[in-house]
Amino acid sequence: MPTVTSADGTTIAYEHTGAGPALILVDGAMCYRAAGPMRPLAALLRDNFTVYTYDRRGRGDSSDTRPYATAREVEDLQALIAAAGGQAYVYAISSGAALTMATAAIDPRITKLALYEPPFMAEAGDDTRTKEYTERLNELLDAGQKGDAVALFMRHVGMPAPVVDGIRAQPGWAMLEAIAPTLAYDDQLLAGGRVPRDLASTIAVPALVLAGGASPQALQQAAKATADALPTATHRTLDGQTHDVSPEALAPTLTEFFGT
Repeated sequence: MPTVTSADGTTIAYEHTGAGPALILVDGAMCYRAAGPMRPLAALLRDNFTVYTYDRRGRGDSSDTRPYATAREVEDLQALIAAAGGQAYVYAISSGAALTMATAAIDPRITKLALYEPPFMAEAGDDTRTKEYTERLNELLDAGQKGDAVALFMRHVGMPAPVVDGIRAQPGWAMLEAIAPTLAYDDQLLAGGRVPRDLASTIAVPALVLAGGASPQALQQAAKATADALPTATHRTLDGQTHDVSPEALAPTLTEFFGT
């Protein structure tokens, strides 16, 4: 298993497959190489690209260094870009989109980016719920209540409580608890909740922002608002898809975008 060392000494584990231009896939919350959508997606993209998947810090086989800062995770992605040959396309989903935007704003080695449903707030409004989530999440993590923190996150993103309880009873719950501290990292990446329009305005590389046609309206609106904030972005909806987008539905769109 290859690794790269980030600027603060954190070890970032990654793998790659295929041949062609480098394409890095960036996970969202609670996902990493062994538990998430990126390996199946990489398998569908490998005929056209050298596809890199990695464990974000604090997840899977990557290490971690405290205290967390967005800038440190940006450095992780930059280290992987260097390992991929010095420039790369990047696809990111959910909170991974916020990380990718923060990196693309300062690093021209990202030559194209595609984002799926960045979970920003499209418009200004009452952010009480977001603030309450942040406060409660940090309280639970500080108290070592990792399982409760995962359950809080799941309910926050709209999962019914009975469904959360059912998942909590499954053997895989321990794996989720192990990476629960990274929920605070994703929350920090999305600090403020709203589309970072000032940052987005500085990203001039070709961009594609996607949403699922069956996703909640808030996520669809956020994707459109993010595309509007990026100077060179195109917005597209994948019919019938949700936030849990199918790799089979996504891969042709990414191949078309990055291959042109």
